Amino acid sequence: MASDDSSAQLRRVTWLAYMAALDGARPSQTLAWVSPVAPVVTQAAAGAGHWAAGRRQRALAEWAGAAGFGLIAWGLGTEAPTRAEVEKNMQDLLRKLGKSAPATAGTDTHPAPRRSRYSLPGPEASAVAWMVIGVPWRLRHPRRLTVLAIASEAPNAVFSVLRVARSVQRRRPRIAVGSALVAAGSVARLRAAAAEPLR
Repeated sequence: MASDDSSAQLRRVTWLAYMAALDGARPSQTLAWVSPVAPVVTQAAAGAGHWAAGRRQRALAEWAGAAGFGLIAWGLGTEAPTRAEVEKNMQDLLRKLGKSAPATAGTDTHPAPRRSRYSLPGPEASAVAWMVIGVPWRLRHPRRLTVLAIASEAPNAVFSVLRVARSVQRRRPRIAVGSALVAAGSVARLRAAAAEPLR
């Protein structure tokens, strides 16, 4: 019986964490904006490359995704809760579920770990790296409509559709419309791969 209760609690906590991921959080520092803005730059540049090569459907698909990520970034800045609010909401929900949240959560005063002055923070560094690698990759893939191409686009499309529903529920129109455009861009990329296979 106790294991059933603990597994139910684990499922609830996992669900809450997933809902928090769908909601997103407002970036609190300048560098934190790199992650939401990087896909805008990557897809806009890839769209320009496809347009210049005469691949109109692929270009429009990339630009739809870029516009969607731009709206999501705008929505994160204006509609999403701050990171402190997200942490407080999570603590309140965990207390309601019977889990005790740490008393000092959100009030830690220990200094942040020191970073080398030559290194970027983790998520921001990976976002910058994906911007550099992502444009040429998106110009070459998917070459044609295959199971692998569908599998690579499906998680982004599914997450975006779920985010649309969550954003409508939370009355966040920019994030909802942006997520719908991202999902449409993923589907359009697959349709373009079927119509305009790369050689």
